[in-house]
Amino acid sequence: MQASQIKIMDHPLLRHKLGLLRSEATQTADFRRLLREVGMILACEATRDAPMQPRPIVTPLEPMEADRIPADALCFVSILRAGNGLLDGMIDLLPFVPVAHIGIHRDHQTHEAREYFYQAPADLASRRVIVVDPMLATGNSAVAALDRLKADGARSLRFICLVAAPEGVAAVTSAHPDVEIIAGALDRCLDENAYILPGLGDAGDRLYGTE
Repeated sequence: MQASQIKIMDHPLLRHKLGLLRSEATQTADFRRLLREVGMILACEATRDAPMQPRPIVTPLEPMEADRIPADALCFVSILRAGNGLLDGMIDLLPFVPVAHIGIHRDHQTHEAREYFYQAPADLASRRVIVVDPMLATGNSAVAALDRLKADGARSLRFICLVAAPEGVAAVTSAHPDVEIIAGALDRCLDENAYILPGLGDAGDRLYGTE
């Protein structure tokens, strides 16, 4: 998968909220709310082909078969800590989906990714695994997370981010050509400190007020 590996979710509502998130004038409380709302929007695209099962229900007028997503169909994975900002919106929509967490620290000098925490359901192999992180910059954290999940049995993976850089897309494409990337925007490039330009700054710092 090359040209089709990344899909930009080009929706006016998403573009509107992304513009607010990019602004340096947006303070922590609003940034947190907006990121949660964007998580809901991206969740719609991330689950567009989720498996469905008919279940019998009774409407106020008659019985019928209604489609539902099975409880054992999906797993969300948050790359800590910024991933939780998107994750909150996704679990608002699908509160029955289990969540895995991967703590990955990016060395600010080498930009290498180092895992410090991991916890996931035991049955990843039977689930569609949706990995979330607001920024896809160098791609090192994304590749490390995907490596870890595959080593733990995951077979069907999708990576969701708000903003991606070409360098990060290239890294994930090279290491994991079977993993589709869904992004809200594909930005220009990375700067000398591996921040995305024009980007929105450090998503984790802006989310938690630790700038």
